Formats: sequence, structure tokens, C-alpha cells
Amino acid sequence: MTIISDSPAPMEAAPGFLMASEIGEQPQVLAGLLDSGLHQFSAMAHIIKKAAPRFVLLAARGTSDHAALYAKYLIEIKLGLPVGLASPSTLTAYGAAPTLDGVLWLAVSQSGGSPDLVESTAAARRLGALTVAVTNSPDSPLAGAAEHHLDIQAGKESAVAATKSYTAQLLALWLLIEAWGGGSADDARRLPEWAATVLEDDAVVDIAGKYRFADRIITTGRGYSYPTAREGALKLMETSYLPAQAFSGADLLHGPFAMIDSQHPVVAVVPEGIGGAAMRPVLERLADRGAHVCVVGDPTAALRDGLVLPLPTGVPEELSPILQILPLQLLALQLSVARGNDPDAPRGLLKVTQTW
Repeated sequence: MTIISDSPAPMEAAPGFLMASEIGEQPQVLAGLLDSGLHQFSAMAHIIKKAAPRFVLLAARGTSDHAALYAKYLIEIKLGLPVGLASPSTLTAYGAAPTLDGVLWLAVSQSGGSPDLVESTAAARRLGALTVAVTNSPDSPLAGAAEHHLDIQAGKESAVAATKSYTAQLLALWLLIEAWGGGSADDARRLPEWAATVLEDDAVVDIAGKYRFADRIITTGRGYSYPTAREGALKLMETSYLPAQAFSGADLLHGPFAMIDSQHPVVAVVPEGIGGAAMRPVLERLADRGAHVCVVGDPTAALRDGLVLPLPTGVPEELSPILQILPLQLLALQLSVARGNDPDAPRGLLKVTQTW
């Protein structure tokens, strides 16, 4: 992994050093979660199955909101339960008191410190929900507010942009839902190896150079890959201050398609599987429009003269988001530094955002 920098400063002081280091730690973080974290997921799955929730509400903010969206797809597809994304302000700002008996409230947060997540989780618990917090901080206020806690075990994350904690959240949620459905962790065993392979690919450096002067980027995906498109757009915005808009492939073909042209890049997340097949008509429309498309995932989906950030083949589609985001994290890092910014400390952003 190369950090683009013209600065003579030591590597430790170079822009993006922290973010690059934490991106590089992800194979080890995934391996650690698979090696030492499995018991907590099977134990929590037993509690959830005993409670037999009729509905799931997911509460999250920022990057964690994209991890929660991934969990929404998993639960609806694999378990057949209805899932909603909670609006914490209805409980905190408006004082709503819905009946939450029979509801699983799953709060997802790296820091566990966002006040509205803490307050809404405490309120959901009082209102009868089974509350579970998924954080990187077992001693956090959110972990204390929930009845149960799951530790994603990502270790200290110093860069403002979340990287290793995001993929750890994805894997933790997959492990919980897989155990809830009676499955095992076997399909995920190769994730550390696959992640290391993705991070060794230098193709992203060339693409960052091509996108250096872009003034807008569109990201798109369908199914399990839609959360990746959203998280990729967020990483580009918070590190490069680059307007990046994420759309599902279906939504893109409606009103937003009017702004597609050959001057603004489109990053399309295209896995092997159902979601990738659903993206093929979108890619055809983009080709007809003359769009400049970079495909993340299946190299056979690349448009003529298009760019590709390939991923390993044979990865189960439901696990592919854990790998898809890696080249987009690298793209955000490289693009930020190429544009003269420091992705470790984006201006105006804090690691824990106070939201109400």
C-alpha cells in the first residue's frame, strides 16, 4: 500500500499514515474476530432465538448506519423477518413511546458514544424491546444502556475515518445473524486471506490519479452491495471533500440518471451473484450514456475502456461487502492525499459526533 505524498516528512507524520495503517490491519482484525469472538455471537443468538422477536429495529449513525443497512439485508433475506431503520429522534427529541414488546432493537456504533443512540436505546429498553449494542467499546455508554453487548474487537482506531471498525462491524453482524439462523462461521474463514489479497492490489493508485480533479462522483450498487456504495461515497466525502452521491442501481435509473455524463466518474459495485446480475442492465444504460465507469468486484462486468478494481472470485455474495469496501477505502485515502488533504484529520470532523 503506497501513500501518495510529496512531503519529505517522516512516514509517521505523512498525511494518511494512520488511515493507511488501519486499513492494513483489517485482515488481522477479521482473523481475530473469527478466532476469538465466536462464542459471544452464538450466546447472543441463543438469547434472541428464545425471545423470538417479531420485528427488528436497527439504530445507527454515519458509517455504522451502512453496517446496519447491511444487517437489514441479511435479516430479511436469510431469516425472513421484517426490519426497519430506527429514527432515534422520535424517541429522544419528540418523546414518542411506541410499544416495542417483541421487537429486537439492534444499536450499531463504533464508539458507543453518540448521545441520541444511547438515549434511544435506553428508551427502547424501557418500552419493552430486547436491546443489543454492537460496538468497539465494551465500556461505552451505549454498551451500558443496552441489555446486551457484542464487542467487534477492532482495537483502537485513531484516524477519524472509520475503516477497520466498519469491516469488523460487518463481520460481527454476519456472525450474529448466521448463528441466529443456525449456521456456522465456515463460509467466512477465508475472509482474512481474501482481504490481504485485495489490499495488495495497486490498481487503485492509478485510478486515484485519474480521479484527482473530479468534481463529483456517483457510487451505485444493488442488494448486499448497496451499503458498500453508500459507505464508499461517505469515505470520499469525508476525506477528499468531494461531492459523492450514492444510489441503488434501481434508483439511479430514475431521476438521478439525468446527471450522468462522460465527465463525471461512476463507481459501480458489482459482485458475483444476484446483486451483480441486477446491476448488468444498469451498466448497459451507463454505457449507452457514455459514462466513465469503474467496476468494483466482478471484472467480467467492466465496460469497454472502463476501469476495474477486481475482487477474489468465489466469495459468497452476502460476505462480499466486507471485501468490496477495501479498495474504496484505499481510493478515498489515495485521492485525499493526491488532492493535498490529510485523511487522518478531515477538517471539521470529530471521531465521535454529537447527534441529537
